[in-house]
Amino acid sequence: MSVLITLDLPSELEDELSFEATQLKLPLAEYILRVLWFRPFLQNPPKTGAELVSYWESSGVISSRPDITDSQEHARRLRREAETRE
Repeated sequence: MSVLITLDLPSELEDELSFEATQLKLPLAEYILRVLWFRPFLQNPPKTGAELVSYWESSGVISSRPDITDSQEHARRLRREAETRE
């Protein structure tokens, strides 16, 4: 279910959010949605590596690229490409 909400933001806050959204090449509405979505994570960030991995698993980050079968080789290839680009 989706709900449409209209906000009357102070101009300073709107400018700040717009700038951040532009930096990420996102529409303002999508950026605000992401900020709100990740708010619980930002208020209580993982304190250990295990908590971070657990968060990544629950968020679908881990295993999000089934096309990468060998992560170390993939990282080496990306590094080589970055080192040789002009």
